[in-house]
Amino acid sequence: MMIDNKTSDYELTVIVPVYNEESNIYNLEDRLSAFLPLSICKTCVLFVDDGSADESLPRIKEVCARQSDFYYLALARNGGLSAALKAGIDACRSPYVGYMDADLQTAPEDFNLLLPHREAYQIVTGIRANRKDSAFKKFQSRIANGFRNMMTHDGVQDTGCPLKVMQTPYARRIPFFTGMHRFLPALILLQNGKVKQMPVRHFPRVNGESKYHLRNRLVAPFIDCFAYRWMKKRYINYEVSEGNYSDNK
Repeated sequence: MMIDNKTSDYELTVIVPVYNEESNIYNLEDRLSAFLPLSICKTCVLFVDDGSADESLPRIKEVCARQSDFYYLALARNGGLSAALKAGIDACRSPYVGYMDADLQTAPEDFNLLLPHREAYQIVTGIRANRKDSAFKKFQSRIANGFRNMMTHDGVQDTGCPLKVMQTPYARRIPFFTGMHRFLPALILLQNGKVKQMPVRHFPRVNGESKYHLRNRLVAPFIDCFAYRWMKKRYINYEVSEGNYSDNK
């Protein structure tokens, strides 16, 4: 479908999944357009609208029309964060793919803290320093992170931090399932990749409402951990040594 894929002109594509974030779209435009000239590599933005029911998609189209390095794709229906992220990864043709949430609780400028490690590590993920969330939300995250670490042994301190940079070939091989976004470092490790963690800033949400509550912060990850353990025992890595099936020179 995307024969002339414009993301191939960039070194990094920052994927921003969006679901009912109409009040944040213009703020995202301001912050991301200010960051792009400062990025340490040539960078574009790919919004992925996850079937929003508000004015998010019209506003995304509006900002993409006036920002030459902004692109978008829209899912036909709401599929959840993992679906939106996977759709963005599948569409990406740059060597590296980044990920951040639309709530602006992490700063796009902090990609420059992750990018220096992009060649040596298959995923570079943020650790939210001085989190600006409620005590109850932080408590839920500690419980979820502790259980996930016990099940995956990936050593990641803050898997919920949305600020990440991945080598695109590894990101494209990540198996797709609901809840995938919670296990990105662990799924890279399954491919014998390496993980780097870097502290990044964290800010309170200014506009819109969180899409997460007790069920999808604790119950769903608990179930997904067992799915990951099942997958880990059966995951297959392979490497092609040669062949004549491709006409690439």
